[in-house]
Amino acid sequence: MRAVIIGLDGMPYRLIADLAERGVMPNMRTLIAEGAFREMDSSIPEVSSVAWSSIITGKNPGEHGIFGFTDLSPGSYRLTFPSFADLKAAPFWEREGSGRAAIINVPSTYPATARAMNGVLISGFVALKLEKAVYPPSLAPELERLDYRLDVDSGLAHRSLELFLEDLQRTLASHIAACRWLWEKEEWETFMIVFTTTDRLAHFLWEAYEDEGHPYHWAFLAHLRKIDQAIGEIAAGLDERDLLIALSDHGFERLEEEVHVNLILKEEGFLELEEAPSAPDLEAISSKTKAFALDPARIYINLRGRFPRGSVEPKDKERMIAELLDLFAGLELHGRRVVRRACRKEEIYHGPWLERAPDLVLLPERGFTFRARLEFAAQAGGASHFTGKHAQEGAFLLVKGEGAQEVLPPNLKPGVADVVGLIDRLRQSER
Repeated sequence: MRAVIIGLDGMPYRLIADLAERGVMPNMRTLIAEGAFREMDSSIPEVSSVAWSSIITGKNPGEHGIFGFTDLSPGSYRLTFPSFADLKAAPFWEREGSGRAAIINVPSTYPATARAMNGVLISGFVALKLEKAVYPPSLAPELERLDYRLDVDSGLAHRSLELFLEDLQRTLASHIAACRWLWEKEEWETFMIVFTTTDRLAHFLWEAYEDEGHPYHWAFLAHLRKIDQAIGEIAAGLDERDLLIALSDHGFERLEEEVHVNLILKEEGFLELEEAPSAPDLEAISSKTKAFALDPARIYINLRGRFPRGSVEPKDKERMIAELLDLFAGLELHGRRVVRRACRKEEIYHGPWLERAPDLVLLPERGFTFRARLEFAAQAGGASHFTGKHAQEGAFLLVKGEGAQEVLPPNLKPGVADVVGLIDRLRQSER
């Protein structure tokens, strides 16, 4: 059984269901009718680096070691940017007997040269240089010939949405061209491509999807229609014994207000900075600090023995967590509750890397998103340049293949870390 996995970064279940029903995505409508289509939970936090790492390893962050786009170097306040080399669990294509794989544009797989594999890999977001984003490196000249683009220039959206949409289309076209090339060139058993332009589109133009009168509503739909055509082309290249999976890494919804977590911690007496330049970083944390946050809302107790200027004794850690839970349980902005759920690390993670996890992770109520900048805003809430935001609930999973309904019964709501196990079960049932 060959397996094909198609990722649509950030596309929620309800959007896919809506556009399939309306005929904007007719190929998805066909696949939904023939397969098992389910809503899926994302990772905690619901960011792409964590979610895709869980999808490709079948592990939770306590096992694969990726807790966010940024992390802390052990025993310090120094920010690091985890790369593919920092992934502590093997992606499914590295497992013994997994066969040859062609992997295109999966986030957090840069540099591609960090790990050897049986097959080919083109790194996804955040990929910086093409020569390091390709394994084996000998593929780079052909990708240059195809005008392959590692990512959308999101900065264009701040200048001109027209220019942004043009760049979005060029980037998508280059990913589809690479998909066609490797589909024919490689003798693969597993093929995976992730379309990440969907996430960029939703961040800047989510309101255009919801509002039919929006000037870019039809441009939004046209981009999804183009992706649906690529999905139809891929599906047409499979036979009845092959397995097809389409999925997203997290949901999406309208963004109404950003909430600045470190400002709240400062105002409530949990966070204090030494005198610092106008753009402070975590190195400015004072020894009086009890807790601080990393994006989006990962909260760390400033524990003595864990951090250089740790002020909280280990015996007082639980009391400090209880105080923070009380604070965020009652947090309101404009009469609205802000925090849907505050998660202790032991509740959501397990594995050998648990001690590196944040002590608490906050999940926002609908319409809110969290930021953890240290350049403090004037107030705890504020507007954003985005109109859409990630959601932990509402990702989608579609499986088409023999046994799909059995491994995905209607009452099952899987999580992103369950995908690899589902593929294994389907392949075993086929054998």
